[in-house]
Amino acid sequence: MNIRNKIQLYVSSSVTLLAGAVLFFIYQLFANYREEEFQQRQKERITTTLRFITEIEKADNELIETLDQLTIHQLYDEKLLIFNKNKELIYTSIDDTPIPYPERILQQLSAEQTWVEQKDGKYDVIGIYIEKDKKAYYGISKAYDRFGYSKLNYLRNVLISAFFVIIAVLLATTYWIARSITRPLTAITQQVAAYSIGQSAPEQSALPGNDEIAILANKFALLMQRTNEAFLFQKHFIHHLSHELKTPISILVSNFERMEKETSPEMLRAMLQEQKENTKVLSEIIDALLAISKSEAGGSLPSVETLRIDELLFDVAEEVKALFSKFLMAVNYAPDSENVLSVRGSKRLLSIVFRNLLYNAAQYSPEQQVGVEIAAADSNRISLTFRNQGAVIAEGEQPFLFRHFFRGANSRGKRGLGLGLVLAHKIITLHGGTISYRIDEAGMNTFQVLLPLS
Repeated sequence: MNIRNKIQLYVSSSVTLLAGAVLFFIYQLFANYREEEFQQRQKERITTTLRFITEIEKADNELIETLDQLTIHQLYDEKLLIFNKNKELIYTSIDDTPIPYPERILQQLSAEQTWVEQKDGKYDVIGIYIEKDKKAYYGISKAYDRFGYSKLNYLRNVLISAFFVIIAVLLATTYWIARSITRPLTAITQQVAAYSIGQSAPEQSALPGNDEIAILANKFALLMQRTNEAFLFQKHFIHHLSHELKTPISILVSNFERMEKETSPEMLRAMLQEQKENTKVLSEIIDALLAISKSEAGGSLPSVETLRIDELLFDVAEEVKALFSKFLMAVNYAPDSENVLSVRGSKRLLSIVFRNLLYNAAQYSPEQQVGVEIAAADSNRISLTFRNQGAVIAEGEQPFLFRHFFRGANSRGKRGLGLGLVLAHKIITLHGGTISYRIDEAGMNTFQVLLPLS
């Protein structure tokens, strides 16, 4: 049974039972009121008749019969008996309605117990003990409340009709409510059922409102997107280890074979230096992939600390300068950047980002120069803008810049694995920042990194 049907069943059942109980309580309350009110009328009939009997000292049978005929229409289908203190019958009404076991009722009546009531089918039977002019009397009345039962039957029919109307309205209301509540859940359930992890995440607009269902649906969609991204990254990571790294490792092995045959010390020294650089790059890429994979799997970033971003940048620039003798980095501090230079992050991972950006700037720029501007993006973020000359990335290639293994037309003939910017994007994202590319007004390659301040 799905959630919608459960909501309809539980709400409808609960309200139906409650409505039925309330309507039954109303009916029972009115039935008790009818019985008490009618029994009071019976009591008044007994006391009225007794008063007439006691006030007429010489009442003959004809007078009593006339009295009975005058009062017979007060209660429908009634039998009235009055007894003296010796429990001898002194008056009986002319009605033929029998009273069951009057002796038993008389035995129960006394000065201590002045009231007895019981039912005989739909007839109400009461017995009372009355003291009149210091004399004791007993009265027994049996009557049928035609008018009261008529009103009670009418009320019963009205309540039954109201009950079925309530059920009909309730079913329609609960169906609409359940459908409204479960619509986003149904939509996301169908989406998840038709979705296979690893395929492109489906586009889904955020649901309106701040209720629990909308929050759950939006959070679940975000979770599905992040799960898909993590799965794809893990998939690419494994693919990279099994395939993409196979080629550069094969090149390293081939270079070692060439080195074995090389006799020139100068050439051998150059080849060793190149092998060292390639091996270092591969080592850093593997370390970065492992750290990112661990973080995306639920772990934390390695060795998070408070860093001076400019000091880290200068340290990385020294490493890049060792690879490119003509490399030059010019840093420009914006006036508002003095108090926004500290960030919280992993020194090892952020070094990979800056090394990649500076390495690319040196490799793709004819002058091997890069300009870096440090400024406050806003009150919570620092901005680092990297600019260099050289061949720019075509507009049609820019959307794929941070995707796995993508290399633009400007990278032809350049060494690289097509993973540097992907790793940079992942690392910056894990630090809560962003990285973007554009071509500025001067036609220069421009990368902007935004990081949250510590």
